[in-house]
Amino acid sequence: MSASAAGPAAPGVVCAFAVTRTPPDPAGLAAARGHEEGGPLRVLRSGGLCLVVQDVPAALFDEQALTERLNRPEDLESCARAHHRGVEAAAGRGPVVPLPMATLYRGDLTAARAVAARQQVLETLLDRLRDRTEWAVKVHAAEAAPEAAGDPDAVAPAGSGDGGRAYLSRVSARRREQQGARGKALAEAEAVDAALRRLAVAATRHRPQSERLTGRRAPQLLNAAYLVADARRADFTAALARFAAVGAHPAVRVDASGPWIPYSFARWDEEPQADPDPRADPDREAAS
Repeated sequence: MSASAAGPAAPGVVCAFAVTRTPPDPAGLAAARGHEEGGPLRVLRSGGLCLVVQDVPAALFDEQALTERLNRPEDLESCARAHHRGVEAAAGRGPVVPLPMATLYRGDLTAARAVAARQQVLETLLDRLRDRTEWAVKVHAAEAAPEAAGDPDAVAPAGSGDGGRAYLSRVSARRREQQGARGKALAEAEAVDAALRRLAVAATRHRPQSERLTGRRAPQLLNAAYLVADARRADFTAALARFAAVGAHPAVRVDASGPWIPYSFARWDEEPQADPDPRADPDREAAS
């Protein structure tokens, strides 16, 4: 969500969405929409790579204007959706490296030079992402049963000293129960993550989302993304179905979505890491 290091935006500013080796279908690209305020999506070539871009008005996309827009939730969502549409259009015929939202350049030459400067990293990423997709998995603690949701810290009823000691004992027992339940839920979340990692080429954890964002009272324990080879998709989704089945892991609830374009594994500003285990991809193993 930051402007490119190419410098402040100027008239004719170029917004870049994604890099690919195979240019998207012209008809599909013409039908796709990026930012509503910009022109049609187009392909900019740099060496053997293609950059899907859009000309956008500098008045709305210079540093100050963009900062103001991205601080407004409705405009942030609009920009994010426009960016995703551009990335999807680029991914029509092969793997893509999505660029950060609001990657801006002064013009075509500056954009092409930026791609050329990172060509080796981009080529490596495109090789790594070929025939692989991203799956998002979120694990929450199970909702407390209604009878267990009372407030153990309520004021103790008036009475004898024995009544006060009984109340404190109940409070202590309830807190131990809650700590035990959280420990069990964390252990089950870790077990889910470990099992899915064995079926994935790579995995990464994002910061757990707050209850305000999830809309759930139960805390989010795991917010992870997995890069999965197409050849192992059936195994991965079967494992997800088992984890999501009622009663499989009673201390947690597992939700998953995918397949997605692998945003979490396509950072072109970082050196891509090697796959940790060739067994995660049967095609790699067969080729070695």
